[in-house]
Amino acid sequence: SVLLLCWRNFGHGSVACECNSTRCDSPGAVGSPPVGRFLTFLTSREGKRLEKGQGFVRNGTAGAALKLTVEASQKYQRIRGFGGAMTDAAAMNILSLSVGAQDKLLRQYFSPEGAEYNVVRVPMASCDFSTRLYTYADTPEDFQLLNFTLAPEDLQMKIPLLQRAQALSPRPLSLLASAWSAPAWLKTNGALIGKGTLKGVAGGKAHKTWANYYVRFLDEYSKHNLTFWAMTTGNEPTAGMMTNYSFQALGFTPETQRDWVSLDLGPAIALSKYPKTQLLILDDQRLLLPHWARVVLNDIHAARYIHGIGVHWYFDRIAPADLTLSTTHHLFPEYYLFGTEACAGWIPLDRGVKLGSWDRAEEYAHDITEDLNHYVTGWTDWNLALDMGGGPNWAKNFADSTIIVDKTRDIFYKQPTFYVMTHFSKFLLEGSQRVGVSFSAHTDLEVTAFIRPDKSTVMTVLNRSDRDVQFEVWDPATGYIPSVSPGHSILTVIWQAQ
Repeated sequence: SVLLLCWRNFGHGSVACECNSTRCDSPGAVGSPPVGRFLTFLTSREGKRLEKGQGFVRNGTAGAALKLTVEASQKYQRIRGFGGAMTDAAAMNILSLSVGAQDKLLRQYFSPEGAEYNVVRVPMASCDFSTRLYTYADTPEDFQLLNFTLAPEDLQMKIPLLQRAQALSPRPLSLLASAWSAPAWLKTNGALIGKGTLKGVAGGKAHKTWANYYVRFLDEYSKHNLTFWAMTTGNEPTAGMMTNYSFQALGFTPETQRDWVSLDLGPAIALSKYPKTQLLILDDQRLLLPHWARVVLNDIHAARYIHGIGVHWYFDRIAPADLTLSTTHHLFPEYYLFGTEACAGWIPLDRGVKLGSWDRAEEYAHDITEDLNHYVTGWTDWNLALDMGGGPNWAKNFADSTIIVDKTRDIFYKQPTFYVMTHFSKFLLEGSQRVGVSFSAHTDLEVTAFIRPDKSTVMTVLNRSDRDVQFEVWDPATGYIPSVSPGHSILTVIWQAQ
């Protein structure tokens, strides 16, 4: 009934849910079903949003033409988490709402009745989704970082919202920091944007200062009781190698990133008060794999400081998951793969917000499923909230978001992509382990399955075709679950082992 009140169709294939301070749909808290029962949650182009179903696991087959068998003995990677980014733009948009609507929005993401995000990416200083260009150390030649100071954007916006998000979440949030650019005076081009690298060489004064900047960031956030699970070596290092690049960037090659980690950043974090903060390399497109990982991780001096590899989704269509993600995993199985950024509406010909776009939801669902089936341990969306124009963004690099804010009406819209994220973030708890799935016949369905720490099994089924597909799940340890995957839908099935 709440859903019918909130549905709005803007002509982009499906509906968005319009929420305000008093009204929003919500799946509610979801536990494991009792033994012998199963739960389903369905989101579809025709307008279902995490619609709940339930039934009994059967002892015998219903004879469906398609059988999906859970291969529990085939064990793969464990989940770290899912979430989005608290950019300057996201924080501004959330805070542009009334306090009641802000609370409603944060609950959608972080509370047990919402999507249960447990990862939040935090830009270190400005990025394109800021309203101005700045770093935390803009005083020239301040190699001791005596004038290092967080920005009003941190102190008045991002930090208070992160504290509120943490208060709503029953689990500790995993915060992930990424820097876009070093201060201009540390760079070869003397600017935050464009083609530029750190001055000098690894082990030199500029490289040491940039490493210490990371530790100072952790110091300042820890004063607000915010600790970071991980940091990346910097957002999209290849961007800073491009002539006339249009927004904040810092260029590294795999070789210069390797040397900076081994001589400067790795030791700085290891010797700081935050030796448990993990380090992710790359934080860029997966088409750079496995080459980037080979260069950095084959060096024992750099590799000992590194825990994982961050990937963005923007050129996934031209970079097969097998050749990039799986190859990298098999070469370096002790380093986890983690999705650090994705958004819709970034392509110039298809830019900005499309309220209710089902195509974009399917792109998210396909990419997440493919990533999970190729050893990725989690997936982080980009901005947690944007305005109706897909900003603010000082570089006019507008995009779409899972939540869109209309401050003039004190409302926000939950996009189909929001529900797709929830199909993963809410049900694949941290520590869930992927298991194999085999198919009795060829199918267009895209499937991934996990066994959670509570021993229940979760299967996600994506159908991007026009036709409904009848199938049954066979879990040899439990029994048969008859089901149907409607055309253009995503379905989550949960059941408890015997």
